[in-house]
Amino acid sequence: MRIPRFVDEYLGYLLGQANHALYKDFDVHVRAAGLTSIEWRVLATLHDGEPLTISQLAHEVLSKQPTVTKLVQRMSEQGWVTLKADPVDQRRTMVAATLAGKRLVRPLVEKAREHEAAMLRTLVPSEKAALKKLLAKLARR
Repeated sequence: MRIPRFVDEYLGYLLGQANHALYKDFDVHVRAAGLTSIEWRVLATLHDGEPLTISQLAHEVLSKQPTVTKLVQRMSEQGWVTLKADPVDQRRTMVAATLAGKRLVRPLVEKAREHEAAMLRTLVPSEKAALKKLLAKLARR
């Protein structure tokens, strides 16, 4: 009988492996759309929500604020996002997806939904719901 390795039962490893399995086949669609993975995460985050501050966006896309600041400036030049001063605090910049950014990311969001459904096909609906609920709970910690 084989003794399980530490990594075989370690949550961080399992989450990383699951993330890799989910994203590796989807990345080809992101690249085909002319986006990097972080540009995809920014547009996916902004396309159907309210504008976010750069710090909120950096948190959402799992990146550092200086990186996201430079990125959204480039994306603004591409016409994918708009940058405006926060009406409540003029020192903060609000980022929103433009119509062009939304048009660019919309087909990718649909492909992402299809890809996720295919990846989760082996789970019954209650397992899918439980998995997402538990992951969201861990992410909020």
